[in-house]
Amino acid sequence: MQIDVEKLRDFYASPLGHVVRRLVGRKIRARWRHVSGGMLLGFGFATPYLSVFRDEVDRLGAMMPGHQGALVWPSNGKVQTVLVDAENLPLPDNSVDHLLVAHGLESSGDERPLLREMWRVLAPGGRLLLVVPNRRGLWARVDHTPFGFGHPYSRSQLEALLVDAMFTPTYWDTVLHVPPLPYRFLQKSAVAWERVGQSVTPAFAGLLVVEAVKEIEAPAGTRETAKLRHQTGLLPAS
Repeated sequence: MQIDVEKLRDFYASPLGHVVRRLVGRKIRARWRHVSGGMLLGFGFATPYLSVFRDEVDRLGAMMPGHQGALVWPSNGKVQTVLVDAENLPLPDNSVDHLLVAHGLESSGDERPLLREMWRVLAPGGRLLLVVPNRRGLWARVDHTPFGFGHPYSRSQLEALLVDAMFTPTYWDTVLHVPPLPYRFLQKSAVAWERVGQSVTPAFAGLLVVEAVKEIEAPAGTRETAKLRHQTGLLPAS
């Protein structure tokens, strides 16, 4: 089952969604602390985690897959979102330096062509950061959060998918040890839950976070890339 973009928006506007944004955003920022220049894109519904990079990279944008739908982001200024075909991203080969995927892989239906397309658009040595539901965690077992939709993963499943798509995983982490319950006392103590869960029960976290590197340069001229959508402001005209 898939979740649409309006439900994702509404979740992140809720108190529980604010907790998720803070905890997951902290993990993303801890890994990508020194991002400067180049192009950083989000895929899926990554906009809650992109704003922190706005003043650090040359080009920032968000790709939202057609089955999910798209929203305008940011709310002010030039639009930096684009609706895309997940298996035919509107980008040239080897053009993206950092690609953040949230609410994207688990709802794709078929991860392999999506990961191969991400490999195509990433520059040699480009960084892919995936945030996905953990199959062993509580968050994948309830449907009042977006992480209860789509396909959850174990670490071994995710590693096999990445290696098959010619990525090398370089970093693993977990997040969302706080129970997925809308109780204020749990939300107020979320940081404490994270600290305890990270050291005691990391295997049962709600989400897996993995960074992978594109190690092999894509063969040139093997396919015709889609035309860039210049009107979004996501990429400059060639």
